[in-house]
Amino acid sequence: MLRQAVIACMFLCASAAAWAVEVIAHPAVAANSLGLPVARAMFGMRQVKWPDGSLVRVFVLPDAHPTHVAVCKNQLNLYPYQLRQSWDRLVYSGMAQAPTVVADEAEMLARVASTPGAIGYLSRAQINDKIRVLHVD
Repeated sequence: MLRQAVIACMFLCASAAAWAVEVIAHPAVAANSLGLPVARAMFGMRQVKWPDGSLVRVFVLPDAHPTHVAVCKNQLNLYPYQLRQSWDRLVYSGMAQAPTVVADEAEMLARVASTPGAIGYLSRAQINDKIRVLHVD
């Protein structure tokens, strides 16, 4: 019984680490952290400027991508459908454009690293020095 509990715990810990995600930004972005309301507003397409006045460019993965689901739940404290509803409402009303959807994490890394003002997210395993990690608190 103890052996099964230890194995289950190891599996859960490994699963949690595998889906650990970070919010990332272009390296020129001056911020090191974002408050949860600001992160939600940026990914929800309601805050379109960084504190220095530069434009925010939002990059996301497809709705069903495991990393997208993880960032919604673990960093933004939202379900993916809530973020999608917000985007659809703003786009339909003409108040905002939808974020740019990228195909995979490699494209996410490349686009965020090369687009001034960009924000996105990656699994921790994909993080490197080409982008800035933003802590959401």
